[in-house]
Amino acid sequence: MNTMIRSEPKQLAAATPSQFLSFMLGQDMFAIGILAVREILEYAGVTPVPQMPPCISGVINLRGTAVPVLDLARRLEREPSPIGKRTCIIVVEVESDDGPFVIGILVDAVNAVLDIPPADIEPAPSFGAQVRAEMLQGIGKVQGRFVLLLNVQHVVSASEIAALAAGGALPQHS
Repeated sequence: MNTMIRSEPKQLAAATPSQFLSFMLGQDMFAIGILAVREILEYAGVTPVPQMPPCISGVINLRGTAVPVLDLARRLEREPSPIGKRTCIIVVEVESDDGPFVIGILVDAVNAVLDIPPADIEPAPSFGAQVRAEMLQGIGKVQGRFVLLLNVQHVVSASEIAALAAGGALPQHS
């Protein structure tokens, strides 16, 4: 009997739709898992930081804390859109080897929170997508449209961004 009781929540969880925050980059709709999202900020500019990789726009002051801002278009090797009235920064918290860290993600516009049942999520294709497969969690189908579900952990990976920064840094003289 106990094993039946323990397995019931798993079955319920599998039937429960997953929630994703959808947003736009150019004409394409993307989404990230809502659990990683801390807040959404209206774009009010960033402070550039020297010797950062091109995908890091700079930092913002979030209640007294300097939070790096990732330009998602550049991170995904796309042409960035001009800053507009709907440009937002999605503040996310992700786990890293050094514990949780907070980073902002610059996007063209935030749309809505979507409920996407697991049955409507396909695995990321190994080719043909405009985004590297390891950055995708899958592809969701919402009202006849595809939504690219980003693996936020991989997109904002501190070690990968640090490697980009090291690759772009000037050689040091001894």
